[in-house]
Amino acid sequence: MTVRPLIGVSTYLEAGARWGVWELEAVLLPAGYPRLVQRAGGLAAMLPPDEPERAAGAVARLDGLVVAGGPDVEPVRYGAEPGPRTGPPSPARDAWELALIEAALAARVPLLGICRGMQLLNVALGGTLVQHLDGHAEVTGVFGGHAVKPVPGTRYAAAVPEETTVPTYHHQAVDRLGAHLVVSAHAADGTVEAVELPPGKGWALGVQWHPEMGEDPRVMRALVEAAGAGATRG
Repeated sequence: MTVRPLIGVSTYLEAGARWGVWELEAVLLPAGYPRLVQRAGGLAAMLPPDEPERAAGAVARLDGLVVAGGPDVEPVRYGAEPGPRTGPPSPARDAWELALIEAALAARVPLLGICRGMQLLNVALGGTLVQHLDGHAEVTGVFGGHAVKPVPGTRYAAAVPEETTVPTYHHQAVDRLGAHLVVSAHAADGTVEAVELPPGKGWALGVQWHPEMGEDPRVMRALVEAAGAGATRG
């Protein structure tokens, strides 16, 4: 029996969620994330916010890491003041996920950042963010779609060589690139849609859209295959 690579996925921490007669503080993850990991051949494990100093120990038990979408990154993390359209901060989640990213990069554990996760990857490596742009989240609470064009020769282009329409819902984006990152996909308006580390710097890819809301598993499959190549569990 083949043992599937263990892929950790970061989660939301919400003040209240209801199920049955209960409304309690909850760790949440949209079901699309674990389902996409499973479709791509991995075994999904949820990683709720924890003390940042525990991140390295958590990552050491994983074959791959996904940093999920979610709220805006607190601008203080990249030396900026909050803009008028920037959402409320989530300091505990920022601290935990930045620690997860740093641990994964240090240990060369394959990493996929999705939307907020891509933005955090950029911030972790010293980059900055555009705090608001129009046209990438047209209706509140509804995923849209637009075309994304790969940059030839990149890891992303190897996984998805053609221009595709992707599920999108975001209002922030990469501004100044973090250290060593290269752009691997653009939207038609020039927005950076994917970033990655070049060969020799570790396996890390960030995408601005939400593959878990679509039918194309190739981005996640690329992560799972990289995780499987370095896995120690079977």
